[in-house]
Amino acid sequence: MTKLTDHMFERIRAAKKRLSGQAHVTPVMTSRTLDERVGAAVFLKCENYQRVGAFKFRGAYNAMVQLTDEDRRRGVITHSSGNHAQAIALVGRLLGIPTTIVMPDDAPAIKRAATKAYGAAIVEYDPAETTREEISRNLEQRHGYKLIPPYDHIDIVAGQGTAALELFEKVKSLDMLLVPCGGGGLLSGSAIAARNSVAKCRVIGIEPELADDATRSFQSGRLQTVKNPPTIADGTRTPSLGEQVTFPLVLKYVDDMQTVTEAAIIEAVKFLFYRMKLVVEPSGALGIAALLSGSVRARGRAGVIISGGNIDGATMKMILDS
Repeated sequence: MTKLTDHMFERIRAAKKRLSGQAHVTPVMTSRTLDERVGAAVFLKCENYQRVGAFKFRGAYNAMVQLTDEDRRRGVITHSSGNHAQAIALVGRLLGIPTTIVMPDDAPAIKRAATKAYGAAIVEYDPAETTREEISRNLEQRHGYKLIPPYDHIDIVAGQGTAALELFEKVKSLDMLLVPCGGGGLLSGSAIAARNSVAKCRVIGIEPELADDATRSFQSGRLQTVKNPPTIADGTRTPSLGEQVTFPLVLKYVDDMQTVTEAAIIEAVKFLFYRMKLVVEPSGALGIAALLSGSVRARGRAGVIISGGNIDGATMKMILDS
């Protein structure tokens, strides 16, 4: 544990330098209506305006720009339902690195199309029959690819932590920070940035009730799993936190975990669309869902990471019609 957590904040600051001129410094937005509804001053870090429409570009670029020439030549493989896939594919195009992405056959169409458009080779699979990790490992061994996993990787975590670091540099002080949680890369990176920026800031990870493996892991201190959870928040359908990196970091740096219902997620997406004119995917709206539903009681100055905006038209229509 000590070896893992040593110098993590320095890694985040180094990642910020690497990302300068590559990643967008995304806006921080506020809403008087939201503040009145929850009784606090809320600051939204809008990673839906990041390249590829999600925070994942940060970690992918930070990891891939550090690859050796030999690793770049062999190419990169990863597994993702969408946002990490798009990020790896785009960074591969920017850096001239061949990329292969293992994606479930039920991945959102908009994310699959974007990944293909960035030039990645896509390998589809049926989540009911096998796991993406197994397919990735087999292809990695067969072809000699370099595996860049979606979250259980030090350089991925460091890159994702730059979003929260930018937020703290902008707003200076926060009493709490709400962060969506799938595999824990964004959450652990954000928590490290918070601990080293404003020590009193309380960091809370937010998950769907239907995909509560990280919450159960946090509460029990033992890694829990979930298999293909039927949540609308597709970015949180990860089977578990990362055993080697993100689970230990979450236990060390995160203050609390809370869950939200599917209904609360839908209402959050609608609020952001109608009140703030923001297009946010369900996974990206988890923090707002927690505040609006009362799963987390806001106080003082509250930061929320809006993690992404990649939602297809059919899903948005279903949400807005509900």
